[in-house]
Amino acid sequence: MAQTLVCLRVHVVFSTKDRRPMITPEVEPELYAYMGGTMKNLDSICLAAGGTSDLVHLLISQSKTIALSRLMEEIKKSSSKWIKTKGAPLRNFGWQDGNGAFTIGESQTEALRNYIAGQKERHKKFSFEQELAALLKKYNVQYDERYIWS
Repeated sequence: MAQTLVCLRVHVVFSTKDRRPMITPEVEPELYAYMGGTMKNLDSICLAAGGTSDLVHLLISQSKTIALSRLMEEIKKSSSKWIKTKGAPLRNFGWQDGNGAFTIGESQTEALRNYIAGQKERHKKFSFEQELAALLKKYNVQYDERYIWS
C-alpha cells in the first residue's frame, strides 16, 4: 500500500485549573470554535465540543501526523492565551495540567456526539469526578487515586 490511511477518533476530557467555573455561556461557543480552529491548523478536526463552566469534552478526528500530547498542548496553550483576552474576569484563566483521552470507533461517533451535547444536563446529576471515574472504568484505564484529582 503506497499511502497511510488512518481514522483516529479520540474523546478528550479536561477541566479548568482548580475546577474554577470560568467558561461562561457568553464565551463558550467562541471558545469551542477557537479550539476547532487550532485543531484544523494541526490537520485534525473537531467533530464535537461541549462541557460545563469548568470542563470540556472534545471529540477529535486526530491527524496521523501529530501526537496526541502535542495536539492537546497546542489546544490548551492557544485557547488559554485567547480566553485571557476576553475580559478582566478571565485574565487568570488556566487549564488543568492533564487530561483524559479515550479512543472510539467510527460506529460510536454519533453516540458520543450526543453524550457530549448532553453535558450540562448530565452534570446536574453527576459530578466531574463521578463522570471521569466512570469513563476510566469503561475504558479500563488504571489510575492512582492519589494523583487523579490534582
